[in-house]
Amino acid sequence: MAGVDERVYAGVSTLQRMGRDALYTEWMKVLKHPPPKGARNITLVRGLSYHAQEKAYGRLKPSTLKRLEKIASGHAGEGSGDLDLRLPGQPQSGSQLIREWNGKTHTVSVVEDGFLWNGVVYTSLSSVAQAITGAKWSGPRFFGLTQGGA
Repeated sequence: MAGVDERVYAGVSTLQRMGRDALYTEWMKVLKHPPPKGARNITLVRGLSYHAQEKAYGRLKPSTLKRLEKIASGHAGEGSGDLDLRLPGQPQSGSQLIREWNGKTHTVSVVEDGFLWNGVVYTSLSSVAQAITGAKWSGPRFFGLTQGGA
């Protein structure tokens, strides 16, 4: 897997095959405290996997942690009562993105569950950009939403 430390990948795979007692023992060894009471095996695997990834790649940025805490507490959409789960800079539903490519103008509508282009809803802008160009692109970059242009 490109960009993934093979040792981390192998470690996570091993965790997924462990029984409850082995997971509990591993949790105590690695995290130095008991897991949450009543935690299911999948929770132990996820916690241990996250810890292994954090050791290999580093912790989340403080701004990311703060955003996750807001989402978890229900205060991400300050004042609206709704959680705003969009990434910063991500276009809002109802927006239209226009890009000319090879002499043709392409219009993409941002909809609640993705991006609508040519009657098809795509889950990411990158998949729209790939459908338009036939090549892998960063969708936000292709549509001019990030620095660096297209």
